Amino acid sequence: MSTVSYPRMEAAFVAVLALFLVATNGVHGNSLTILQAPEFVSFQKGDWPISGEKVPDLVALTMGFSVQELSWPGLQAGPLFQRPRANVLVVVRGADNLSLPQNVASYPLENAVPFTLDNVAETVHSLFAEDTPVVLQLAPSEERLYMLGKANAVFEDLPVTLQQIRARLSQEGSVLASLPLNSLSRNSEADLLFLSEVQVLHDITALLQRHRHLAKDHSPDLYSLELSGLEELSRLYGKESPQYKDATAILSSILQKFAEDVYSLYGNSAVVEVVTVKTFEAPLTRKSRSILESKQISNPGSPYNLAYKYNFQYAVVFNIVLWLMIALALAVIVIAYNLWNMDPGYDSIIYRMTNQKIRMD
Repeated sequence: MSTVSYPRMEAAFVAVLALFLVATNGVHGNSLTILQAPEFVSFQKGDWPISGEKVPDLVALTMGFSVQELSWPGLQAGPLFQRPRANVLVVVRGADNLSLPQNVASYPLENAVPFTLDNVAETVHSLFAEDTPVVLQLAPSEERLYMLGKANAVFEDLPVTLQQIRARLSQEGSVLASLPLNSLSRNSEADLLFLSEVQVLHDITALLQRHRHLAKDHSPDLYSLELSGLEELSRLYGKESPQYKDATAILSSILQKFAEDVYSLYGNSAVVEVVTVKTFEAPLTRKSRSILESKQISNPGSPYNLAYKYNFQYAVVFNIVLWLMIALALAVIVIAYNLWNMDPGYDSIIYRMTNQKIRMD
């Protein structure tokens, strides 16, 4: 009869428990993680999957906008008269196991197709055009930048091209002075791409701290950032390499701090989401815009050089004009009918007084 050693059983139990805690604190594979959210935006903890193409609808709902259909139990209905001041979505490509323990909720991501927040950005701009909200969409690896509203002035000095970002890494206040690079090298193109994305996150929070008035207006702000440095590192070194593991640890801590800083700058009224994907299932082609294009504007009254097909005030103006025209047309018809059928001898005071004067004479 065999016997089992209790110390060995206890050691095995502790090892299994440690693996379980590591697994629950990390983000594995394709997922959507809510790092920060105000109390009135209620995310429910659970294992409800969400499709990648529905992420823009989820962002629109968190900002208080209506969407056609999103039957997903992870987000409960909130108050009608409260909306977060900002929504920040960070997409991390090439992430296999990203440790983000301090989060509100995390959900698996299905059908990881490329998506954009263009419709949400257009809605924000059309509803709050007079307040000029901040709309920033940035992908450093593709040198893609799209800005609307006050972002043109606030993020004018933000480095966009890889050459600008690499030059920023050598300047004062660079993240290279504070980050533990370990196995990462300053001479590798893939390593510099990853470090440049970390530098962009740092510069965004620094610019927001410099322009704190942006978080105090009534218009919601929208940020969309796409990071692909981890994907390049996994292709070059492999996911078991020390470079990839060091970069994953650095990005995890940077994203946690970035979410806390943005949440604090907006007065605890910002939603920060992180979408991690190993790879997108289909390529996405978008037209990029640079900061230089935003300065060369022919029409100062329309700083974005765009013509929107639909304005949400159109229905109100249309109804006012329509019913006013109908009322005026009916009034003209009634007046014309009464004039046509009028008896001058009885209905007109002019003819009535004339007849009386004739009779007296």
